[in-house]
Amino acid sequence: MHSMFDAVHSGATDRRIEGVEVLTRAALEATAVDVLGADGYLLGTPANLGYMSGALKHFFDQVYYPCIDSTVGRPYGCYLHGNSDTTGAARAIETITTGLRWRLANPPLSVIGAPTAHDLDDCRELGAVIAAGLSLA
Repeated sequence: MHSMFDAVHSGATDRRIEGVEVLTRAALEATAVDVLGADGYLLGTPANLGYMSGALKHFFDQVYYPCIDSTVGRPYGCYLHGNSDTTGAARAIETITTGLRWRLANPPLSVIGAPTAHDLDDCRELGAVIAAGLSLA
């Protein structure tokens, strides 16, 4: 397991979590239909120049208004990776998800520099926590 995405996905698809189907979409491929059809969300992004990736911003631009009234209260989690700082990216995601009225189900996971084994364990846990929360819903 080498990437944060792989670790998050591994946690979310843990065989001990029942009744949850995990679908993955790249930010540039995800649509409002995907968002409307999901019960919760796990968002991942690099922090480029102190902001979320352009791809994640594009995703939010595409889904915001079509989903604003229909996804209220849905849980989400997010993980961010940066070389020096993820604060601006985390703040931007918080602002947008607050507008959507999504519910933060787990504190954002922020990794600076190369992910360590501990960071990847935290990513697995994040995926598992979000998926397990959906299995209980």
